[in-house]
Amino acid sequence: MNLAKISTNGQITIPIEIRRKLKLESGDKILFIERNNGEIVLSNASLSALFQAQDAFQNVAEAADLKEEYQVQAEIDRIRYSKD
Repeated sequence: MNLAKISTNGQITIPIEIRRKLKLESGDKILFIERNNGEIVLSNASLSALFQAQDAFQNVAEAADLKEEYQVQAEIDRIRYSKD
């Protein structure tokens, strides 16, 4: 268990062990998630966004019949650089 003290400005220092586990670095943003039981969980906002994107795109490549990484990158480039 780790303990942190709240300053008069409402700031806390996240213990180094927690920062390492969450892969947090200076300037990173933290996401506070409230669970149904009232518990508040800290999460690395960047990693959470990445995981959400991965979940959203799961099986999309297969559905588009893109079997290799270079095919996925080519499709991304086609969409990104198209002049539609």
